[in-house]
Amino acid sequence: MPRTDPELPFFVYGTLLPGEPNHDLFLRDRAIAEQPALLPGALLYEGPGYPYAIEGHGAVRGTLVTAAPAVYGELLVLFDRLEEYAGPGHPRNLYERVAREVRLPGAVPPASGTARAWVYLAAAPVTRTLRTGGIPIPGGDWLTRRPPPPAPRTP
Repeated sequence: MPRTDPELPFFVYGTLLPGEPNHDLFLRDRAIAEQPALLPGALLYEGPGYPYAIEGHGAVRGTLVTAAPAVYGELLVLFDRLEEYAGPGHPRNLYERVAREVRLPGAVPPASGTARAWVYLAAAPVTRTLRTGGIPIPGGDWLTRRPPPPAPRTP
């Protein structure tokens, strides 16, 4: 069955961010644009090596990724597989793929300050678990969860 989803850009906020392990693996030669973005109305939580975004009173920092048109369908399938998304409301979903408005803090007129994008939010069972016992990531920025690298030693 052919996909009928609109070809929206993707808002990424975890291991697909530039410099993170999945960025080059999935996005090298597949993205034509990347720009900083914020997902309002969301909170970020620690996961087992990757984060979860859920609906909430906050904002998540990330990157808006525009796929090259020739590989958009391939990238959508790869992301759905990576995020364990089997379709809207599927009971085995780890994430739900939803369309949301993201803010583009660096947009300069005449460019718009918002864009509609695909976002992978934690599925309902995961969200319930996170709300009751999850570890929030302050400031909604996955890249701040790690301590800074040690300073180089000088002889």
